[in-house]
Amino acid sequence: MFNPTPRQFKTLKAILFVLALLPALRLLLYAFTDRLGANPIEFITRSSGDWTLYFLCITLAVTPLRRFTNWNWLVKLRRMLGLYAFFYACLHFITFLWFDHFFDLAEMLKDVVKRPFITVGFIAFVMLLPLALTSTNGMIRRLGGKRWQWLHRSLYVISMLGILHFWWMRAGKHNFEKPILFGAIVAALLLVRVYFALRNRAGQRAALQKRQVTPSPT
Repeated sequence: MFNPTPRQFKTLKAILFVLALLPALRLLLYAFTDRLGANPIEFITRSSGDWTLYFLCITLAVTPLRRFTNWNWLVKLRRMLGLYAFFYACLHFITFLWFDHFFDLAEMLKDVVKRPFITVGFIAFVMLLPLALTSTNGMIRRLGGKRWQWLHRSLYVISMLGILHFWWMRAGKHNFEKPILFGAIVAALLLVRVYFALRNRAGQRAALQKRQVTPSPT
């Protein structure tokens, strides 16, 4: 079983941090070198939205991967990956607010209400906010382990809303390959999570029954 030393883990985390930042640096480079294409707003919107979903899926994959491999150290990377999902969601939202509405909040809210695909995306973004705000060790202690876990399990709902947002965006272009792929990945990860939850519950029941039938020493 691969178990990195503290120094190896620190190096691995730093490499992952830089790799996760590359899509944003690529957008910045393309903006400065005039390589965003004929429709720069669409390019930034599409890229930031795609990477939000990529990081949501990667974050959700951490727990199943940890269970299959017994690499418990993976959990220490989950917070950073989740915050990167929030970072790209912020970039996606700011692109919408800035370039589409020039920071006119009233017009933006009218657009949110009027267009269902924007409504769904906006709800997903708002639901991400408390997850990002409660990602610190202090907030985990204040909420308690159980409440914090239940709050952060809403990431599955957020991911599905993000995929629905993506699906509706692609409806006019009849290009559903990516939304279907994202949906299949999140559904598979959810099924794996349910499987392990049911297996743990069955194990707990079996252990309880074993204690009940085992005679106490006299």
